[in-house]
Amino acid sequence: MLRPILNAIGAVFSMIVLGLAMAGLTIGAVFYMYGKDLPSYEVLAQYTPKTISRIYSGEGRIIDEFATERRLFTTAAEIPDLVKQAFISAEDKNFYTHQGYDVRGMVAAFVGAVQSGGQDLRGASTITQQVMKNFLLSSDRTAERKIKEIILAARMEGSMSKERILELYLNEIFLGQNSYGVTAAAQTYFNKSLDELTAGEAAYLASLPKAPSNRHPVRNREDAIFWRNNTLREMFENGYIDRATYETERDAPLETVQGGEIESFRSELPPRDYFTDEIRRQLSRDFGEEEFFSGGLSIRATIDPEMQEAAATALRQSLEDYDRGLGRWRGTGKSVPPEALDSEEAWRAALADTNVARDIVLGNRWHVAVVLDRGDREMTLGVEDVEGTVAVPRSDISWLPGSFFDEFELGDVVHVRRVTNDDGSLVRWSLRQVPQVQGAFMAMDVNTGRVIAMQGGFSYQHSVFNRATQALRQPGSAFKPFVYAAALDSGYTPATIIVDAPIEVATAQGIWRPQNASNQFYGPTPLRTGIEQSRNLMTVRLAQEVGMDVVAQYAERFGVYDNMSRVLSTALGADETTLFRMVAAYAMFANGGERVEPTLVDRVQDRFGRTVYRHDQRSCVDCDIASLEAGRAPRITSSRERVMNEITAYQLTTMLEGVVQRGTASRTVNLPVPIAGKTGTTNDNKDVWFVGFSSNIVAGCYIGYDTPRRMAGTSGGGTCGPVFQRFMSRAVQRYGGGAFAVPNDCQFINIDRFTGARLPDGAQGGNVVSECFRPGEEPLFGITFDGGFAMAGDLPLLDEVRGANGGTTSVTTSTGERVNVGPRASFGTISSGGLY
Repeated sequence: MLRPILNAIGAVFSMIVLGLAMAGLTIGAVFYMYGKDLPSYEVLAQYTPKTISRIYSGEGRIIDEFATERRLFTTAAEIPDLVKQAFISAEDKNFYTHQGYDVRGMVAAFVGAVQSGGQDLRGASTITQQVMKNFLLSSDRTAERKIKEIILAARMEGSMSKERILELYLNEIFLGQNSYGVTAAAQTYFNKSLDELTAGEAAYLASLPKAPSNRHPVRNREDAIFWRNNTLREMFENGYIDRATYETERDAPLETVQGGEIESFRSELPPRDYFTDEIRRQLSRDFGEEEFFSGGLSIRATIDPEMQEAAATALRQSLEDYDRGLGRWRGTGKSVPPEALDSEEAWRAALADTNVARDIVLGNRWHVAVVLDRGDREMTLGVEDVEGTVAVPRSDISWLPGSFFDEFELGDVVHVRRVTNDDGSLVRWSLRQVPQVQGAFMAMDVNTGRVIAMQGGFSYQHSVFNRATQALRQPGSAFKPFVYAAALDSGYTPATIIVDAPIEVATAQGIWRPQNASNQFYGPTPLRTGIEQSRNLMTVRLAQEVGMDVVAQYAERFGVYDNMSRVLSTALGADETTLFRMVAAYAMFANGGERVEPTLVDRVQDRFGRTVYRHDQRSCVDCDIASLEAGRAPRITSSRERVMNEITAYQLTTMLEGVVQRGTASRTVNLPVPIAGKTGTTNDNKDVWFVGFSSNIVAGCYIGYDTPRRMAGTSGGGTCGPVFQRFMSRAVQRYGGGAFAVPNDCQFINIDRFTGARLPDGAQGGNVVSECFRPGEEPLFGITFDGGFAMAGDLPLLDEVRGANGGTTSVTTSTGERVNVGPRASFGTISSGGLY
């Protein structure tokens, strides 16, 4: 009787053993099959996560950051234990004891799935498994992925320390709000570093990995607090915090940046502007977008924040002055729906959602506002960030032709700013609008090429198009110095006489008759006066004498153009270029003729702190000497290419000084240090320019509509000159300035600036100019150059041309005779480029 029982037991035991063996073989086969072609976990040893690239000012302040994934990599040793314990409690409390996978957790998850009929599919992944999934596998919820996850986790645990695994996890995990890793998340949610987090804050972050979008601290506040407290309880039960801490943190409110209880770290950053966006554009081109946005670069910008502010203010002031002079209200083009005007909460919410510029400071900060009511004497506005309502008096719109009822509608979104006394007290509120006319301004160091300020328009948030680097415009007469530079290097001198008389040029489009801005002709005139008074006819004749090939080669050598057209109209600036190129080219006049490359970046370092780019390639010969002899300074050596003769550069600089002292910029540019520069105004006043320089700073401005059209009443000197004046007044205070360096080989001869005649050494008077000549060079008086244009021997020089109305005009010549002059050609109006 016992034998059958024993046989049955034996049979059952054999079946169990066989079943276990078969199960083991099956599991082994499955693991073998799935483990053959798995990716190697060894790539994690060279883990270089996507991290934020940051731009710093010269003082080391963060001024902008760029990232596809907002991550700040932090080593395991730098992550506080409290943060590690919070994540371990929330995600994997057996992390320090298991071998990469948690059998009990997997069984519990399996049972839950069976009992719920597949509705409750809880993850049972350990932190190690999550690392495998995030780095090497997909996020598919399949048995195949889970098996691969377990295999890789077990392998990884055998070759990598727990701290390294935790480091990978805590830096890679997505925690919502475009924040990857705990360091970025701590800054995003609490504006704190990791070591400043409380237990409750660490617990909230640790609750996010499973469902960051469903635990938002504002939209899902109750769920967020529930899961925070759940993690706190786990931390208490695991012995990481004491009861008092648990209860205090559990009962504390959840205060976050998103809820408005904590100020955002972004409030410490200035608004993105043209300068940092141009750095993004240039470095994305040089390093590649992937490296720039995810390489963790540290970029030291050349920007001077004080001068950037001065540049923005100077340009905005001139743009607004011109716009308000037109007397037309355009506003923002945006409005708030009528139904939203019934309650303050509704119109404030509507304003917050309105996409208009909020980065404008001119006089005071510009606020966004909505028109709530109109009256004969005042208009009532609701202003963003200002309690209650404000009133704008009728006197504020005296520059507009209509009344509040004529110009505005209820619900219109407008800009408004405070008008204040010197002590900051409020005088009134004033309506403002972003001008339709645009422009750009840029300033840089003439010796290093460091760009200290760049403003690419009125407002970056209104228009991100950077007109300093991207807008191709005709420079007009601002190009003329390159024609004169080519002539000076070709044997001409500042005293060389060029004929200022009518010219006719046959072109494929017809006869081109360029004109001086004054519609006058002045006869034989020295080069100096020609550029000081911006004479077009002299410039065309000079370009013809020198040769357009030579002029174009100079322009290309200076970087104004890559391939300049070889036609005479381009001598007057008819080809298009950028302000960036023009300012850089003028810097080479200022520094004595040496090539200088403009840069917005001093240095770039990679994520490991290695310098991968440095702009300044000069070397300091004596900087490693501990003590120098008295009166001896360290020597800076440079191997920069010379692009023009230093005497030519000085001659041209002194001629451009004349432009500021008595020429086309004399009314608006008046600074306490020597300044040289050139105005530019294209035909029909479509673009106006001024580019000028001191001994150490070069700056330039252009103003014009994005789609070029006439700007009545503008000129380079009258419109851009004030921008330069306002900026350089601040720049001179900050950087100083002095006399332009005189080349050693200069020999000075007194010249009559009206006739070009040589004067005695002791000559004095307003007509006397001490000109620099090359050694052995003498002024040749009595010889004139006309560019080879055919002129009858008895053709008199004309005093004045008044006939621009299509018919011939009778004028009096310098000899008292009467001659008829033909009409101004329309072709010249289209293509001649510069006027003055």
